[in-house]
Amino acid sequence: MALAKKGSRRIVVDGVEYRWRLSRKHWCCDYDLSTLAYMVEDAARPGTTLVVETGRPVVLEPSMVPTEVVLPREVASGIRAARTQGWSPSSDGSPFKLHHSSV
Repeated sequence: MALAKKGSRRIVVDGVEYRWRLSRKHWCCDYDLSTLAYMVEDAARPGTTLVVETGRPVVLEPSMVPTEVVLPREVASGIRAARTQGWSPSSDGSPFKLHHSSV
């Protein structure tokens, strides 16, 4: 499952380039019960996508835009945590799910 380039952001963590974006799946429709999540993949060779659940509730304003933000330092921390737990971003496979509280 590759991320769309449109709307994704570039981040370099420990010399490796990744792309990331907020996960729409976790907040678009059932927002009363959802939490904020983001997705990450290797920019050079997309393989297994990392899905990081932050544990923070999504608070939507009337325009249906999430008011919570995910900062690049949080994404970098999530990537490092996933790598230590066995995420191999360049290999193929199902999404790697990680629950990672904000920094």
